[in-house]
Amino acid sequence: MNSEAGPSASVLDRPGEPLSMAEAAYRAIQDRLIRLDIRPGAPINEEELCQRLGLSRTPVREAVKRLEHERLVVVYPRRGTFATEINVTDLTYILEIREVLEPAAAASAARHSTAADRAAFRALAGELAAETALGERPDELMTLDMRIHRTVYAATRNPYLEDTLIRYGNLATRIWCLFLDRLEGMAAHVNEHAELLAALTDGEAGRAAEIARRHVIEFDKAIRAVI
Repeated sequence: MNSEAGPSASVLDRPGEPLSMAEAAYRAIQDRLIRLDIRPGAPINEEELCQRLGLSRTPVREAVKRLEHERLVVVYPRRGTFATEINVTDLTYILEIREVLEPAAAASAARHSTAADRAAFRALAGELAAETALGERPDELMTLDMRIHRTVYAATRNPYLEDTLIRYGNLATRIWCLFLDRLEGMAAHVNEHAELLAALTDGEAGRAAEIARRHVIEFDKAIRAVI
């Protein structure tokens, strides 16, 4: 194993953010699980992950334990650890949570955002305009969608709300990835965030909350249409 290789970066890592080895392992493995690079039901081979990420067994093992808590992996006694299967019936439960918490987060972000947050919102709006102008590029659009959501969550300044929404957003994104090749109009769906980012930049909490609620509902409808 090349100890100098280091873990491959998650697409959601923040540039310049220092990470512990355990955190780096967690983010890298989480990213593979969310994007289905590790397929649902596939065994989690810790030794292989160590080699792929250039890390020792301890941070990888710690990461897998965290991911079990987030329902991204499951441990079966005497059988091993596996990527959690995707059950589309879970979509209903996830919607119930996100339909309440996503609007709350958007309103909170509009109220508590700093000048740096608002600059981040404007930068993301610029990326969004450039990306959707290029047409359907599912992987890039999905990554941008996740970055927008996580920027909103961070702007709430509520770590408990942020952690909860990241957890359920990850589960929703896994379902999205399962049907990625069958979903139409992804650019239009992701571009709905332009209105949200404008509301957040202007500090309009009520409008931001309504846009976020509508976005979650439309996501649910789009998935159900192809199931």
